[in-house]
Amino acid sequence: MIDSTQKPLLRKIKSGGKLIGRVKVPGDKSISHRALIFGAIAEGQTTINGLLPAEDPISTANCLRAMGVDITPIENNKLVTIKGVGLDGLKEPTEILECGNSGTTMRLLLGLLVGRHDRHFVLTGDKSLNKRPMQRVGSPLRMMGGRVNGRSNGNFAPLSVTGQQLHGAVIGTPVASAQVKSAILLAALTANGSTKVIEPSLSRDHSERMLKAFGADITVSGEMGRHITVIPGSKLLGQNIVVPGDISSAAFWLVAASITPGSDITIENVGLNPTRTGILDVMNQMEANIEFIKTNKIAGEPVGDIRVTYSSKLRPFEINGEIMPKLIDEVPILAVAACFCNGKSKIRDANELRVKETDRLKVITKQLKKMGANIVEQEDGLTIDGTKKLSGNDLDSETDHRIAMSLAIATIAANSDSTMIRSEAASVSYPTFWTELERLRQ
Repeated sequence: MIDSTQKPLLRKIKSGGKLIGRVKVPGDKSISHRALIFGAIAEGQTTINGLLPAEDPISTANCLRAMGVDITPIENNKLVTIKGVGLDGLKEPTEILECGNSGTTMRLLLGLLVGRHDRHFVLTGDKSLNKRPMQRVGSPLRMMGGRVNGRSNGNFAPLSVTGQQLHGAVIGTPVASAQVKSAILLAALTANGSTKVIEPSLSRDHSERMLKAFGADITVSGEMGRHITVIPGSKLLGQNIVVPGDISSAAFWLVAASITPGSDITIENVGLNPTRTGILDVMNQMEANIEFIKTNKIAGEPVGDIRVTYSSKLRPFEINGEIMPKLIDEVPILAVAACFCNGKSKIRDANELRVKETDRLKVITKQLKKMGANIVEQEDGLTIDGTKKLSGNDLDSETDHRIAMSLAIATIAANSDSTMIRSEAASVSYPTFWTELERLRQ
């Protein structure tokens, strides 16, 4: 978590050079959160290989520890072991559950805790998280009999959860959000009767895949798997989990190699779950030079190595509609990519970006404009004309990890150096990003 009381650090970022080599990105953040939570409420031991040792999953682990779950320290390249307490074994904490800057931690924990009857929980986060909307999770949980209270009728943390005996329900979610869906599925595990979630379009399905592996009675049906049904009563049993590399982190190297002359990067062991690979669909639209070296499956998740090399003839792209849930976290770096395409790119239906760690549509527009980008912010997206060259400037991540890394890649491919304050935000999802960037540069 970034301490806003300290003077922001200033980082100098040089432009130019090329990026050459192999890189292994950190473990998938979404899968890391879920492995910790499902392991905590399973019976027996769960081991996690490749868990992301970054601030957000650490927040999830600390909250679970506060409720009596034994989890070994989360360190780089170390196996994490969890002694599960079972579906009803979480203890009422003696302290407020601190979620840091992690929206995933807070939203998934709401679903986990709302059915723990006779127990009370209070969740809070940093200044940024406490401004992010939680009603999208609280409302469907109330439909199941849950009690979630907080500021603005439960829309903003700090939030209070009074555990109740929940009942099953059929819930249509207004937006395709894996966090909302996962919170409902977690609540459904201890409800009376079955629960069905119906999404407007398919969001990432890590929860469904992993819950099934742990032994939950869960079925996926309907068009494109948009109907997910949980029948409570099954025990979850501890598993051995291998976390693949996060494609959202790999996206920075995919774009960096594509826009930086002379670059050739191979990204190892990247998760290729089809609900997450929208970035690859867009790279194909751009006619980027991408090659899959090898692919296989690990613990039910498809993975592979991806090689990407520079292209001087990237085509503009348009993205909207059902693809957005598959690449919502990659929009900032795709905005950078659009600055190097030969024409006008359009991003639409991206309203979800306004309620992330920052208003990412606003922030990426502001920062790229400083660099000379021809970028226009719309209510639900961006239009970027890639015919203008980028120049270095004084940049600010505004405490957003994906903005920090996107601006770093933009500077490498720009025609002059930049400085950035609050670059340390990258550690939220990619603690070694700056080290890897310098290692790959030649």
